[in-house]
Amino acid sequence: MRRNVSAPALLAAILASVSALHAAPGPGPRTPGPKTEKAPAMETVQIRLGTANGESVTATLGGGASARAFRALLPLTVELTDFNATEKIADLPKRLATEGEPPGVDPEPGDLAYYAPWGNLAIFYKDFTYSRGLVRLGRLDRIPDAFRKSAPVKVTIEAVP
Repeated sequence: MRRNVSAPALLAAILASVSALHAAPGPGPRTPGPKTEKAPAMETVQIRLGTANGESVTATLGGGASARAFRALLPLTVELTDFNATEKIADLPKRLATEGEPPGVDPEPGDLAYYAPWGNLAIFYKDFTYSRGLVRLGRLDRIPDAFRKSAPVKVTIEAVP
């Protein structure tokens, strides 16, 4: 015997079945498990960037693999040169680990980053677009005036005790 079912009635029956499946308890009795605690926040580290003219700024590094690898290079003195009137860049003494990092980021002014394809440090003082291969290491508390000028800036980077 064939029944004629209207489309709205059929849709209502399907939705009711799906809803019942989601409301049904899982197999076997449910017993409360141990209380789960939130995963601990990634450890952050404070660093200081000091310029030759005595200006300094604090930055906070994230807890990713690249930030940890960068932290292991400190203390470090580099000469930051202007790039694209947007960021200051410097070569690092060695490449940083990037395992588990996103494929790229959309940097903002104040971002401390690592550009993996070139192996260099980048400090953004202007907004820029998404860049594949760019890894955010941390954030500056503020952007020093010396970073906004086109002249190179010698900077010593060290962990804050």
